[in-house]
Amino acid sequence: MKDNKNLIITIGRQYGSGGRVVGKALAEELGIHFYDEEILTLTSEHSAVGEVFFRLADEKAGNNLLYKIVSSLKPQLGKPSMDADIVKPENLFRFQSQVIRELAEQESCIIAGRCADYILSQDDVEVPGLVRIFVHADTPTLIKHAMEVDNIDEKEAIRRVKKINRERKEYYNYYTGGHWDDWSNYDLIINTSNFDLEQTAKLIKNYIALKGFEV
Repeated sequence: MKDNKNLIITIGRQYGSGGRVVGKALAEELGIHFYDEEILTLTSEHSAVGEVFFRLADEKAGNNLLYKIVSSLKPQLGKPSMDADIVKPENLFRFQSQVIRELAEQESCIIAGRCADYILSQDDVEVPGLVRIFVHADTPTLIKHAMEVDNIDEKEAIRRVKKINRERKEYYNYYTGGHWDDWSNYDLIINTSNFDLEQTAKLIKNYIALKGFEV
């Protein structure tokens, strides 16, 4: 592996784009861990805060009106509070950010969503092996994948595609002060309307190899 540093792949993904499926398949092929909802369990164990609180806040914007009104503001990534505000969304995000940073220090892994690309790109965090991926697709492809993977009908797939992708966008924008769909946030952007999921995993693997990592 390049410079003996951990390889950390973050995957931002639209719901229905196949990002989770691709991430899991790639992790198995590379022999590293894939973290998606597992982050919630780990953070609950780390913080001693019930997992239900993290699930309720998962990839949803917080409720601080000041952050919502002033787009350049964002919650700080400092140490989480253990006081009365322990279960506020912004504090839960700090706990989760702490776990993501620790995972990146301890092992090579793939992390889906949860602003991991942003968390691991801050000036006080050095992650030389960070590769930031974003997976998206056109709306018909999103709906088709959602129907197939989640075994739902077209009407429900359309509803989920709109709702979940809106929530993910608002979540990213809220906690980073940036924009989820700003391509400059990522190293590689893949439209899975043009590739099947196996080809997408192969494309990411080839890109990682070009970056100098042994895969």
